[in-house]
Amino acid sequence: MQIGRREFLKAGGVALAAGSAVAAGPATAQAPAPQRAFEANDWARVRAQFGLKSDRVDMSAMLIAAHPKAVREAIARHRDALDETPIEYLEQNNRRLQNVARERVGRYFGALATDVALTDSTTMGAGLVYNGLKLRPGQEVLTTDRDYYVTHEALRLASMRNGASVRRIRLPDPAKAGAGGLAQAVVREIKPNTRVVALTWVLSSTGLKMPIPAISHEIARLNAGRAEADRIILAVDGVHGFGNQDVGLPVLGCDLFFAGCHKWIFGPRGTGVVIGTKAGWDALAPTIPTFLASDAYSDWISGTPATDCTGARLTPGGFKAFEHVWALSDAFVIHDWVGRKQVADRTAELADQLKTGLAAMPHVTLATPRSRDLSAGIVSFEVAGMTPAQTVAKLREWKILGSVAPYARPLVRLTPSIRNTPDEVDFALKAVRAMA
Repeated sequence: MQIGRREFLKAGGVALAAGSAVAAGPATAQAPAPQRAFEANDWARVRAQFGLKSDRVDMSAMLIAAHPKAVREAIARHRDALDETPIEYLEQNNRRLQNVARERVGRYFGALATDVALTDSTTMGAGLVYNGLKLRPGQEVLTTDRDYYVTHEALRLASMRNGASVRRIRLPDPAKAGAGGLAQAVVREIKPNTRVVALTWVLSSTGLKMPIPAISHEIARLNAGRAEADRIILAVDGVHGFGNQDVGLPVLGCDLFFAGCHKWIFGPRGTGVVIGTKAGWDALAPTIPTFLASDAYSDWISGTPATDCTGARLTPGGFKAFEHVWALSDAFVIHDWVGRKQVADRTAELADQLKTGLAAMPHVTLATPRSRDLSAGIVSFEVAGMTPAQTVAKLREWKILGSVAPYARPLVRLTPSIRNTPDEVDFALKAVRAMA
């Protein structure tokens, strides 16, 4: 082992167990951003950060993302160190590097590091949130008919234990209702016994972007007249806006937000977050024992375990792919360089180009709203005379990678991201046009 690595290990952070006392060193987890400021013609440099095969057009970032260069290198760096001195590197770095990741997520999304919990996926976040809600028999959770299996199933499983009911409402046609109509369709269904409103920011079926800020504003108004124990909690599956929208938690206004980081954030596979406000944490109880909370072990030993929930206490403990967890902060190297607004604008421009081209084809039915107010990066559609699975298979023949939305009404999904180019969007449109 080289002296530089040895000295780095000696200067490491806090140990895995809460009682360990290793001095914290400098937070060196995140690689430096490129030196030159991002410019409008730098999208080719963005694409070069990814190791994607050049003979394919990959428009499947909404499922699983390729790691950019900074993330690949961070994972390799941590993996190599773990393989060289597993217990030493773990003890010296685990809590410190998790906290670096929490701080970086919070800085990106406008939240305190202490209000960020680390998970492995959107699905785990949904399970931790909905299973952990302190609900009483007679209270209800309000959700919609458009939400994904993970939300519906997590709520069903939770209701079997806590006695609360789950009510799904039917959303109106967004083309007719607009953002205001969608918000009112949710708010007017809130009843005195509604304790939780469970929504999705961007639906993975049609790509509809729900007007979460408008809904949270109305919920705040309703909460002004409610007792704290009956306060309406707004919980949001935010995975398909997290990383492609220029919006943070303060603007969204929800109490609990959960998302995977291995999609639009381009983070390490198997990473995710739950981000909460004080009202959100007060409404939750942890489900899985944590190793991250600094007092978890001492509370256990003293026989006085904590009863409140925090970002650290909601973070599941256990042994995992630590090199991926620790590399989460490096996912933001590319976001820092490009800028959150430019990422959002580029994603919208590519999606607009794709939607405009698809809408002009007589044999295509576009399911995603054209308006940027009601959509993000997911573009969903159908091709006449073909099932979505057949369309996706035909696109694969052109080496264009899309997916099928796994809903009662399946749809074809293409999801251009900052890894893609206008030429690639044109190529995808050419392939769909050839299916007429």
